[in-house]
Amino acid sequence: MPSRTKKMRGSRTHGRGKKAGRGAGLIGGHGMAGYGKTGKIGMLKFDRNYFGRHGFKRPQCMVEANSTINVSELEEHADRFVEMGFGTKEGDTYNINLTDAGIDKLLGSGTIGVAVNVTVAQASAGAREKIESSGGSIVE
Repeated sequence: MPSRTKKMRGSRTHGRGKKAGRGAGLIGGHGMAGYGKTGKIGMLKFDRNYFGRHGFKRPQCMVEANSTINVSELEEHADRFVEMGFGTKEGDTYNINLTDAGIDKLLGSGTIGVAVNVTVAQASAGAREKIESSGGSIVE
């Protein structure tokens, strides 16, 4: 028995009419197609803010992303900071200048077991507490 396709050879639309045989023609398109016309009621009912631009995007030249480091990372990388010339080690105490290293803020996540004297632009309250409890200090 011949297939339907073979039967319809020579027919332009294969018996489907003009639009039904093209992609999602019969259903009006995929996704949000037709929201401005046939799906207008649905758009008004379920997604009023579909069209247009919303909100405000700050210019990238105005956005500043702080470069941060946690207290736990400071302990891990203390020797590395000394090697790179951003700090010194005197006995058991490290003196580290994070501002010269390009770090803007010291955050308080993690624990620290060594005494560190840190120079940084900003420090969180948790970081300040942990550094001081370990025998170090923060200079802003």
